[in-house]
Amino acid sequence: MAHRYTQPDLMELRSDDLETQELTLNVGPQHPSTHGVLRLVAVTDGEIIKSLEPHIGFLHRGMEKNSEGREYRQLIPLWDRNDYLASMHMDYMTTSAVEALMDLEVPRRAEYIRVIMLELQRIASHLFWFASFALDSGAVTPLFYALKEREKIIDLFEMASGARLLYNYIRPGGVRADITPAFMEKLSKFIREFPRYLDECEQLYTGNAIFINRARDVGVLTREAAINLGVSGPVLRGSGVAWDLRKDEPYSIYPEFKFDIPVGERGDVLDRYEVRFYEMRMATEIVRQAMEGLPEGDYVAKVPPSPKTKAGEVYVRQEAARGELGCYLVSDGGRKPWRFHVRPASYLNLGALDTMCRGYLFADLIIILGSIDIVLGDVDK
Repeated sequence: MAHRYTQPDLMELRSDDLETQELTLNVGPQHPSTHGVLRLVAVTDGEIIKSLEPHIGFLHRGMEKNSEGREYRQLIPLWDRNDYLASMHMDYMTTSAVEALMDLEVPRRAEYIRVIMLELQRIASHLFWFASFALDSGAVTPLFYALKEREKIIDLFEMASGARLLYNYIRPGGVRADITPAFMEKLSKFIREFPRYLDECEQLYTGNAIFINRARDVGVLTREAAINLGVSGPVLRGSGVAWDLRKDEPYSIYPEFKFDIPVGERGDVLDRYEVRFYEMRMATEIVRQAMEGLPEGDYVAKVPPSPKTKAGEVYVRQEAARGELGCYLVSDGGRKPWRFHVRPASYLNLGALDTMCRGYLFADLIIILGSIDIVLGDVDK
């Protein structure tokens, strides 16, 4: 006679029978949804994350130390590779630090061109984030929508700089080459059409009930925790902190433009998502204003091929695509930095992942990670 299995009455199970043991799990670095060479060590109690530790150090490029052996003009293509999805911001970081120690006055036309490029780069970076984030959350279609629009910006960058990823475009004193009427015509077309694309994305994804249920009240980072952990950019603003260096510590010619700073209310995945989408709208508006006010004149000041800076130290920072991007430069008065240190946004934002994940399901881990928008080159420099 075959044995017949009878399931016990669940009401009769004691609480001791339902206890689980903590389990340590490795996530990555082989899994593509862990965003590159990132290894996460998660301690779980059943399906609940108790703690999570990011392990970094798989690139070991030593870029800061390498910078001490290069002339200032050689730093720009080197640091292009740090955050390779926002290379224009890396160009500006290096350039602004050198200019600060040279007391260099940049022509107004060059400043306008820089703002156009920086805000286009913000849009391109956020579009690539949206493409990968959609995959993280289980959707494929948005990938094609996002990359299609991003290619239009990459085409513009290629027209201006000759490159499609690492631009080496923003230089001490201005920019490498002036923008052409053909560039302005193509840019004008993009600025007219891009808001309609964002509207389509809102219909396609933002209003999707499945996505909202996955993202709302998940990965919450409170305002106090965000400040204490030193996060910045959309992660900080998603937690309700209205801090943006373009307004709070203005640089370049940003005070001349009108734009809003979006902030979240809950500090969850959905808020960080919505902040980035609104930032793309604001970046579009800044580019439009810069196009309308673009002055005539020189696009670069007279700078020696191998410039020297005065002896001293300086710290400059900007509101890059992923948050505050800072550069501490110490010079002994020569053509090379004596010390070069970078404050990357991705590295500090990743430090909040443990706080975001505790108490949530293991299945929520990847979408929470995706909402931070890290670039591993920017983490392990």
